[in-house]
Amino acid sequence: MNITFLGGTETVTGSKFLVETGQTRVMVDCGLFQGYKWLRKRNRQPLPLDIASLDAVLLTHAHLDHSGYIPVLYKQGFRGAVYTHHATRELCGILLADSGHLQEEEARYLGRHKLSKHEKPEPLYDQADAEACMELFRPVAFEEEVRVGDLRFHLRPVGHILGAASIVIEAEGKRIGFSGDVGRLNDIFMKPPKPLPALDMLMLESTYGNRRHGNEDPFSQLANIVNATVDKGGNILIPSFAVGRAQVLQHMLTTLMQGGRIPTLPIYLDSPMAINVSEIYCRYEDQHSLNITQCHDMCGAVHYSRSVEDSKALADQIYPHIIIAGSGMATGGRILHHFKRLLGQYRTTVIFAGYQAGGTRGAKMVEGAETVKIHGEWIPVKARIEVLDGLSGHADFAEMEQWLAQSDLAPGTPINLIHGDPEALEAMRDHLRHHTRFEVDVASYQSILRI
Repeated sequence: MNITFLGGTETVTGSKFLVETGQTRVMVDCGLFQGYKWLRKRNRQPLPLDIASLDAVLLTHAHLDHSGYIPVLYKQGFRGAVYTHHATRELCGILLADSGHLQEEEARYLGRHKLSKHEKPEPLYDQADAEACMELFRPVAFEEEVRVGDLRFHLRPVGHILGAASIVIEAEGKRIGFSGDVGRLNDIFMKPPKPLPALDMLMLESTYGNRRHGNEDPFSQLANIVNATVDKGGNILIPSFAVGRAQVLQHMLTTLMQGGRIPTLPIYLDSPMAINVSEIYCRYEDQHSLNITQCHDMCGAVHYSRSVEDSKALADQIYPHIIIAGSGMATGGRILHHFKRLLGQYRTTVIFAGYQAGGTRGAKMVEGAETVKIHGEWIPVKARIEVLDGLSGHADFAEMEQWLAQSDLAPGTPINLIHGDPEALEAMRDHLRHHTRFEVDVASYQSILRI
């Protein structure tokens, strides 16, 4: 059995791992490269394999850095099955279509303003491609054994987001594991990751390989921020990712209101995609820690702004209120319109509740930028900027060590670190080498492992 690392190595994007036996070829994850332009260029480069020879894609979860390249495979003629959990299929139906739509919009913008070297810029894929590729998805349950050619695999719940899984593959007398993105052991929202069985080799994500999560209670931190803002008659803007983070924020705010820890305020979820995702979360209560009552409270106490008209109407709200809107790093989405209206007011508070990648508006605001450019206009940042810690969906390196200790991995099991920036990978490698008895190495781009 061979494993070729085609992405998700020395970076946190573009996860793609080709697994080959003597008879079968499958791709574990099929993600987009995101972020820096030199990485995004890889999305346009052909994969070093014959697409027609690929039997299936095994998908760990719905985030685009793991799933967003599937429409490209479809455009190139791939018609094999995409095996993943039922919830992941539902989320991909939303995320991939949105990704295609945004790429169409970007291509039109570049063409209209002559900002591309191409006379007619083309998207990597469009919304129609993304919707068409959904016909390939074959949902499976956790622990259900599936055969593809001469290999078999199953999914194991791993927290992180709805439907997220580790994948365990057995073939040619060997058993290998792909961790996927591993959730936290004591997550506010998701259940803890299930330990792994004995393996001959593990591919382990390392996103937080050099970071620890803080000990501050995020409920108390959020309550303090909200109360301080209400006391001065201000409004609260929360840029949020549509999958996972928006739902956690809804739950936290409604819980704080029910407990009398913050005043009862109007909460507006101004993101059609996050609204659809929230409804999916309520259908899969077996995967998260909320009961059906809490799920209904989370959705029922929040006002959903589905249309553009609903979003514009929020400008007429003059009393203290809370708006949750995409995008999470303020790179686009409806949050920008609320920023243009409210960033220049001292009474406004902006809460960032997720990782802010370098160069994004979110990162600039967290770093103290006095102005940000929105739709060609420089907007003064007079609002109070806060960062809500403790909501990451990734286990840190200490939690990852605990998860490995709970698993049935024998001493000396080879571990290849993937899905991490170089500093995180090196720190994780050193930590595991010093504190465990595993054989730990860092996977490199386009390298091949023979098992």
